[in-house]
Amino acid sequence: MTYKAGIIGAGGIAGMGILGMHDEDQIGTERIRASHAGGYEANDDIELIAIADVNAEKRTTFGDAWDISPDRRYEDHNAMLESEDLDIISVCTPSLLHADHVIAAANSEASPDVIWCEKPIASCIADAESMIAVCEETDTELVVNHSFRFTSKQQRLRDYIQNDELLGDVQAVTAQFRMELLRNSTHLIDTLVQLLDTRAARVSGYLSGENEAAESLDVTRRVDDTGGGGFIVMEDGTFVTLDCTIPRESSSMTYQFIGSSGKLYLNNDDGEWRYWALEDGTHVETPLSDIDGAWTWDEDYTESFANATAHIVEILNGSAENRSSGREAIRSLEIIVALYLSHETGAHVSMPLARPLREIEITSW
Repeated sequence: MTYKAGIIGAGGIAGMGILGMHDEDQIGTERIRASHAGGYEANDDIELIAIADVNAEKRTTFGDAWDISPDRRYEDHNAMLESEDLDIISVCTPSLLHADHVIAAANSEASPDVIWCEKPIASCIADAESMIAVCEETDTELVVNHSFRFTSKQQRLRDYIQNDELLGDVQAVTAQFRMELLRNSTHLIDTLVQLLDTRAARVSGYLSGENEAAESLDVTRRVDDTGGGGFIVMEDGTFVTLDCTIPRESSSMTYQFIGSSGKLYLNNDDGEWRYWALEDGTHVETPLSDIDGAWTWDEDYTESFANATAHIVEILNGSAENRSSGREAIRSLEIIVALYLSHETGAHVSMPLARPLREIEITSW
């Protein structure tokens, strides 16, 4: 069976390239493999048949690049949802539009079985909860594109930590990545909560006020997203120090985990993962034997889109449970919202956030 897919939003992550990730002369001019469309192309069980975007130039460029029939290039996403019978719908619009587009898709005549939504899930927790509720009501699987979850290396590392007690009781984590919190560092935080398999209990935050994306994307609309950091106390007692203030050019995505049975260092930008077992009070470097090398952007990030579509096909076939659900995605969003609240109020924030605070919106590109 071939599954039919459509995309809402014809921008970079949909298939045309992202500033900072791809060569500038490629962006908007050619097919980019590390994208939703690239993931669909890599899967013989899925056919991308439709695109919707309000920008006529983007629609044409995307449609020509990815061989979308001219009569299936829609200005209005609602027109696409009314006209097409789709098994999968990608939502690749800015995060402040995710709720509207996911809810419209789930309730539409297109009747998708899976909605593959870009990260972060939404601009506020209440919107994310509404998206999840509607998808559950319509029996639509909501898959959030926290792409690290679609790599076998990270899945195995989680098993090591959670099932094999690689670190024992995790006591502290230091995590560092580039600005901005919502646009970029949602990856860092989602990886953190996946590996620890817990939620935040207490947050103290700082915002730098810097946003590289606003300059690199040459946008006129002001958004709230910024670099920042702080500390997080997780429900299991793990103390996390978070730094997402660094410019893209000089940043690396790094983690250091300290536990009662060992310590772990991850540097995803430079492809270095190292583990030391704690033996009689001494840390002894020990290989992670069945993980083939460290996670890298060039290999694992690029392949994560094809991995995601393979996982979506497994969900559609009934052979797998959703690895990156909306409920999982809320765990990283609520930490980001709490960092903003803490900075603005000058106070520590206790979790979970009370209902009115779950409606605070943080806009991003």
